[in-house]
Amino acid sequence: MRVLIALGGNAMTGPGGDASTESQQKAIARACERLADLVVAGHDIVLTHGNGPQVGNLLVKNEMAAGEVPPVPLDWCVAQTQATIGFTIQNSLTAALLARGEHRETAALVTRTVVDVEDPAFRRPTKPIGRYLPADRAQQLIDHGQHWEDRGERGWRRVVASPKPLEVLDVATMLALVSSGHVVIAAGGGGIPVVRASDGTLRGVEAVIDKDLTAALLARSLAADVLLIATDVEHVMVDFGTPQATALTQISAAELRAHARAGQFASGSMGPKVDAILGFVEGGGDRAVITSLDRITDGVSGSYGTVVDAATR
Repeated sequence: MRVLIALGGNAMTGPGGDASTESQQKAIARACERLADLVVAGHDIVLTHGNGPQVGNLLVKNEMAAGEVPPVPLDWCVAQTQATIGFTIQNSLTAALLARGEHRETAALVTRTVVDVEDPAFRRPTKPIGRYLPADRAQQLIDHGQHWEDRGERGWRRVVASPKPLEVLDVATMLALVSSGHVVIAAGGGGIPVVRASDGTLRGVEAVIDKDLTAALLARSLAADVLLIATDVEHVMVDFGTPQATALTQISAAELRAHARAGQFASGSMGPKVDAILGFVEGGGDRAVITSLDRITDGVSGSYGTVVDAATR
């Protein structure tokens, strides 16, 4: 099967969100052990990933150097993290495959995602990113054109637009690579946000795109059989944090949609993941799964995790 795996940021950092180079390399190596199992099983794999901690590191460097050099814009930050994470995954996955007596070519693509310049998110940015700063340090970055908000006792925090992804570019290249046997790493961090002008030209914009929504869009564009979102829990839960908490296993799209409408899934955590798997299956995909990284092989087969199959749409 053709499988699109979306790795959460927890798969690429150490305990407690440690984003040091060594911790990231170790975490990615662990993730690639599971990915290698899928490759050896004969699946065609396209991999996408989060980049929150990595972009966070770059933003800290921006803050510290703001008095010396202009801050790097967000689209550049996403591009840089795609490249860094991509080549690290390539190295780790190659090693995991060789340990299994398998050789597969890999390709990491710096990938752009088109958004609408008229998206309401640009008029009212709501996505907080980076760390809290005191007012005087935030002002330095406001002077460079960034949008920061006073969050009370904790300080000021940067807020940016998070527009809806409309199109992942370079899909034809991805299809050619997958067809030739490559494991493809693409659209990290939701893709580099770009807008298209009336003459067809593209330019990057200051925004972040939800990686899970992009994963669903990309999975449909690649005609993937399965979309699997790997996170830090084995199942989606309803009534989370209460004595009535229940794990969702095999479930229809209609039932899962009803839970979402009832406000069961937080917008900052599980909500986008649920929206992504629903969008994939409701858009014609065969199977969508949310489960832990350690159970992705079972998840792809539909035997574990929160699974929505086309037959239960």
